[in-house]
Amino acid sequence: MSQQRTQTPRPNEMSKQSSAVRGQCDMHPVDDMIAYVREYTRERPETVAMVCFAAGLILGWRLKPW
Repeated sequence: MSQQRTQTPRPNEMSKQSSAVRGQCDMHPVDDMIAYVREYTRERPETVAMVCFAAGLILGWRLKPW
């Protein structure tokens, strides 16, 4: 049984590769999520209002001042 060795890139080669990948990939997950939530809110305002009401009710119930 012979074991094959795979070469791992050196750290400076890895940084060159990752910078090339970063240049190609232009992802903005936070901006995309905000845009999706705004669009969903425009389409279904009553659902969003109920979710906000429920979250406020639960938080208010759990964080009582007394």
